[in-house]
Amino acid sequence: MMTGLIGNALGWARGDFDRLDRLQARLVMGTRIDESGEAMTDFQTAQLAADDTGWTTQGRAESRRGGEDSYRSPHLRFRQYRARLDALVALRVEPADEEPTLDAIARALDRPMRPLFIGRKPCLPMTRLVAGIVEADDILDALRRRAPAPAASCEESRYQWPNGEGAFDRARAVDICDERNWKSGVHGGWRSVFEARGPFVAAVSCVSSHPEGSA
Repeated sequence: MMTGLIGNALGWARGDFDRLDRLQARLVMGTRIDESGEAMTDFQTAQLAADDTGWTTQGRAESRRGGEDSYRSPHLRFRQYRARLDALVALRVEPADEEPTLDAIARALDRPMRPLFIGRKPCLPMTRLVAGIVEADDILDALRRRAPAPAASCEESRYQWPNGEGAFDRARAVDICDERNWKSGVHGGWRSVFEARGPFVAAVSCVSSHPEGSA
């Protein structure tokens, strides 16, 4: 999702396969979840006639098929969401001097070429996406330096970070499939990550506001 979000902010097209694959390969990132929220199913309907068309991810219109009775009932969809989830992503790009640089990505997220959305088009950002830039030893260190949002419960966060990007007591190693082949549109790339639960900020108690210069 992060590759697509950044690519959209930069104004890239869905068909820019080489650029999107290269950006994905350069991203080194981890996540901290402060509030897991709750699962929500959105029930959607649309009354479509025989001559109505729908737009697909391939960028071309798709016509409907079927007899007359096919169009008497609405088209039904069930969409899964995570309501009130609060997550922080720490990332860097390697090599750092290749375009787009980290600074260029931050500028694009602040002033995107197109409207941004989180996963699905109805899910618009409710606040600024860039929390700041921080100097840290690794991805896990960057995640732990950031204070929680005021509404966070101030107990424990869930961390996920790449192999070799920090150490945490009682961490478990898992393999996840979250890398996308942008030409085929299928997720099939695996990578090793660690997961653990722990305090929000190392050696810092819960605070009521975000400090300057965080990740």
